Amino acid sequence: MLKFCSIFSKSKSKNLFLLRSRTKSTSSSQSSPAAYTFSRRIFPYSKHSSLLAPASISRVPPSRSFATDSEARDSIEYDVVVVGAGPAGLSAAIRLKQLCHQKGADLSVCVVEKGAEVGAHIISGNVFEPRALDELLPQWKQEEAPINTPVSSDKFWFLTKNRAISLPSPFHNKGNYVISLSQLVRWLGAKAEELGVEIYPGFAASEILYDTNNKVIGIGTNDMGIAKDGSKKENFQRGVEVKGRITLLAEGCRGSLSEKIMGRYNLREKGGAEHQTYALGIKEVWEIDERKHQPGAVLHTLGWPLDHKTYGGSFLYHMKDNQISIGFVVALNYQNPFMNPYEEFQKFKHHPAIRPYLEGGTVIQYGARTLNEGGFQSIPYPVFPGGAIIGCSAGFLNVPKIKGTHTAMKSGMLAAEATFGVLNEGLDMDMYWKALRNSWIWDELYKARNYRPAFENGLIPGLALSGLEHYLLRGKHPFTLKHGKADHEATNAAQLHSPIQYPKADGILSFDVPTSLHRSNTNHEHDQPPHLRLRDPKIPETVNLPVYAAPESRYCPARVYEYVADEHNQLKLQINAQNCLHCKACDIKDPKQNIEWTVPEGGGGPGYSVM
Repeated sequence: MLKFCSIFSKSKSKNLFLLRSRTKSTSSSQSSPAAYTFSRRIFPYSKHSSLLAPASISRVPPSRSFATDSEARDSIEYDVVVVGAGPAGLSAAIRLKQLCHQKGADLSVCVVEKGAEVGAHIISGNVFEPRALDELLPQWKQEEAPINTPVSSDKFWFLTKNRAISLPSPFHNKGNYVISLSQLVRWLGAKAEELGVEIYPGFAASEILYDTNNKVIGIGTNDMGIAKDGSKKENFQRGVEVKGRITLLAEGCRGSLSEKIMGRYNLREKGGAEHQTYALGIKEVWEIDERKHQPGAVLHTLGWPLDHKTYGGSFLYHMKDNQISIGFVVALNYQNPFMNPYEEFQKFKHHPAIRPYLEGGTVIQYGARTLNEGGFQSIPYPVFPGGAIIGCSAGFLNVPKIKGTHTAMKSGMLAAEATFGVLNEGLDMDMYWKALRNSWIWDELYKARNYRPAFENGLIPGLALSGLEHYLLRGKHPFTLKHGKADHEATNAAQLHSPIQYPKADGILSFDVPTSLHRSNTNHEHDQPPHLRLRDPKIPETVNLPVYAAPESRYCPARVYEYVADEHNQLKLQINAQNCLHCKACDIKDPKQNIEWTVPEGGGGPGYSVM
């Protein structure tokens, strides 16, 4: 599988996005602006892919000069800037370049990605529905896309502590494929580069740039080489401004810039949307005994070990090469502050119907990520002055299907078509909103709109209502159910619950957090400002600990947050930011919304390869 080179060297903490050749004036009386030369990086994709598109593809030439001083940021201009090299962002970039080629236009497109490689931060189940890919790249089978394990069986179980009760499967996965989404994204990255898209991994977009009219004109990256205390290290490099006539935000679920944009322009209110609801997905990839492997077999469960008030379930998908994806999803509106989603997952693997699949196997990789579950009711108005929000940043996951890749890709394609119309035909970006409402995304999410809120009153009422909706009404219910409390508001005070005693990890089927974290390939530069920020540093000790029994120490699947005794034997919150998986659970679930997730230095975070 292809590897994208990082623009970020962890050993030296240098931003290599600009390969600079500085010439200084010899004049002693007046310094001329420093000149920088931008050099295109070449990626070794595969023997079938072209390495570089001709320079004439891009309106912005491959060599650029900048005027700068010791503090000013370099500035680079493109026609379109896409933030996030996931399914939505890459689909948007590909579609833009396709339109350029079809209509003889000339637009420069840049994709920036905070992961060290394209695909490094991508994690999903994933049973892939190829509908959007069929539209985007119809020849994907002939072009060796990493999609080659068709679904062969589709089972759905209700688990009690010791039994697995088979239920009719509502997922309809015939024609779908079991895949690694991180691998598919790498392939999409290669296709985008072949078309002339410039992709820069290791590039953390930390702020939105605005003009004097409050219009978005691009993004800025964070400075590199800043120490924890805020001082500049020897390898300090100023961030870069990446400006675009249109900026598309494709950061994934709970994107930090997307959330700021939605707040600044009141996009939820403008779209008549409810608050977003979320779940936390935790996943492992195992290599299992060949005799137990059933390529394409798909299994979903609900029930044990979760209580009947908590929405969630599991998945187990047989991939290729004797590998399986096994994961556990817990809705973040759970009430009990003593619940630990990571430990629920470890406990689940010991169920007598699940354990036989794993015995004798080996864990290859571990990861976690939040996902949107708000569906139709929570879609914000996705257009803002100067750009749009696409993919899971907006929230197009189909909850009853447990799928969002195909809708994310389609949203990126629709945004690309609207962008092309704006830049070449003088149209309005609101075309994207209109296209969404007329697309199969809208139809699909509308029909599925009542499934998730049906479970607000518990498992049994949820099964009854969702079954009625799925099998009889088929999305034609005259009413649209509303979501309950926001996830952070759903957490009860600790005094209303009893602590949960979880079994100790056995090191065979279940594992402690440090062991799992090692398998995620997570790495951050240790000496940098914390990217997990407390709006009020007193709240952990004055509210979270006494009222909610320190829930951040349990909802985080990477042990980022822990309470340790100080010299006076008083418990204080310690943030181990270097452990962060970028799952965003803390940004969502903290009871007082006191934790703000921001991007760390580019290239930091997990290093997924088969997730």
